[in-house]
Amino acid sequence: MDTSPAPGPAADPAVGTVVDAAVGPGHPDRGRFKYSVVIPVYNSEGIVGTTVDRVVETFTAAGLDHEVVLVNDGSSDGSWEVIAEKARTLPQVVALDLLRNYGQHHANLAGLREATGDYVITMDDDLQNPPDQALLLIDAALAGHDVVFGEFASKQHAGHRKLGSRLVGSINRRVFHQPDDLVVSNYRILHRDVVDRICASRTAHPYITGQALIYSRHPGNVTVRHEPRTVGKSNYNLVRILRLVLTILFSYSSYPLRLAATVGFGISAVSFVLGAIYFLQGVFGNTHVQGWTTTVVLLSIFNGFTIALLSMLGEYVVRTLNAVSAQDSYHVQTRVPE
Repeated sequence: MDTSPAPGPAADPAVGTVVDAAVGPGHPDRGRFKYSVVIPVYNSEGIVGTTVDRVVETFTAAGLDHEVVLVNDGSSDGSWEVIAEKARTLPQVVALDLLRNYGQHHANLAGLREATGDYVITMDDDLQNPPDQALLLIDAALAGHDVVFGEFASKQHAGHRKLGSRLVGSINRRVFHQPDDLVVSNYRILHRDVVDRICASRTAHPYITGQALIYSRHPGNVTVRHEPRTVGKSNYNLVRILRLVLTILFSYSSYPLRLAATVGFGISAVSFVLGAIYFLQGVFGNTHVQGWTTTVVLLSIFNGFTIALLSMLGEYVVRTLNAVSAQDSYHVQTRVPE
């Protein structure tokens, strides 16, 4: 897999600095397309306004047709007021206010469904994803990738975030068949075809990274900078990371059920062996309690079958739920402009 950025706007592999805004020969010009930047917002009153300004400045300076979709994910501070004002004063900005806090991936899905660009870029609201690095993502996408993930030259995250990223990465490789040489992140660009497939998927628990892997054919990487957070602190703690892990496992994988089925069949096998042992003891008169053999044999057999059947039924139930799940995973309360 070719994971290098497109020729033209060369990226320093160490820092991901945009050297030249021109696109190399043989690649479509950036200006032929419209770009949507989707930013989930959560308790970022002190930084999100600057983030929006930097995004608009970057795309305007590059002469690119763009829009910025801001999704307030139930913030408890003044984030909504900040982004709503940006949407009123900047014609290329749209702000959505979700009914409550649904989680980052639900907010991203709301933004993807609102976005109208030929390419959609998702990024965080805290400027740890420098907006100028989006140009590197664009050039890598124009080189032929339908999904491009920013690979951070040096991650500016706390230890538990890095550990969580490794755990989620391991699950992605097993569940979504993420290539070993591919690094995923929330800073990514998606082709319109991939966005449409994600938006059309029927799931109550969206996971944009995994869905991007499922619905793309040529994923790639480009090295980008990752800045330290200057205002506030990360909203991702261990509980949120574990919740994400469980969502991935139970919504997109049958591994938990298959593990339960394996344990169930193991218990069944042990039960049958014990039943046979007690049966033989009864036959050869090695029991001194009347009815003991019959009781133990029947309990062993029926409990073993019950556990095995429940495990198999659980497998079918989860597949049925995944097939018929069509409930809205979020609700938009306000849109600016209306």
